[in-house]
Amino acid sequence: MLLGLEDKVVVITGAAKGMGPAVARAFAGEKCRIAAAGRDMDAIGDLAAQLRAGGAEVLAIACDVTKDRDCFAMAEQVAGQFGRIDILVNIAGGTGPVGVTSWATSQAEFDQIVQLNLTGCFNTMRAVMPGMIDRRYGKIINVGGTFGMRGRAGRMAYSASKWGLRGVTKPAALEAGPFNVNVNCVAPGMVDGPRFRTKVIPDIMKKKGLTEDEAVESLASEYALRRISTDVDVANACLFLASDASRQITGVDLPIDGGWAML
Repeated sequence: MLLGLEDKVVVITGAAKGMGPAVARAFAGEKCRIAAAGRDMDAIGDLAAQLRAGGAEVLAIACDVTKDRDCFAMAEQVAGQFGRIDILVNIAGGTGPVGVTSWATSQAEFDQIVQLNLTGCFNTMRAVMPGMIDRRYGKIINVGGTFGMRGRAGRMAYSASKWGLRGVTKPAALEAGPFNVNVNCVAPGMVDGPRFRTKVIPDIMKKKGLTEDEAVESLASEYALRRISTDVDVANACLFLASDASRQITGVDLPIDGGWAML
């Protein structure tokens, strides 16, 4: 695609799981220098090896985004290795309870997913933004979700975490804008992948008495484009918001959902 991102330094949290590898490969294809951060260093190491085999410069970092000390240490390590951080893509997150009512959700379940999906992004943003502000350049892309825009029955804890992430993103965009730092959200709808197939689809199958294919089709029928998003769709949106093609876009929630949240 070549969006003028060559040699930009991008930190990707949750790089080895879910849609993370597709996003990492997309930035590697743009010739970025990549810091792949996550808790599972075996998975991070495998991803880093794959990217390096394709010619990318990659730093693999252990980081638990729920721990602010890890996030500040990560930012220091990346700056020490690459000299700066140009782009932060916050992917690290989880699904929380699926098919569970609000009143059946435990405090522990609620706290866990909010800590991961919301506080984790808050921690990494705090760690990288001072450097971006000093250099008068930066792009932050938080991966939210359309259930944080319309809500979803049976997904209250997850929806709360993603709704809250919008509340973190918009004030940060206002505060950082005068320093030429863009802060945006991409909001994927359902994204086909392991979590989708092992958590979301089985819940639909059980509730509606459908086969796997029928459950996928049932969800796709809710979208204007009648198809489920892929990790590559999300990766392409991240590339756009990280590039100067989007220089005048900040504080937005960009749904990647085939037409559901905004229609």
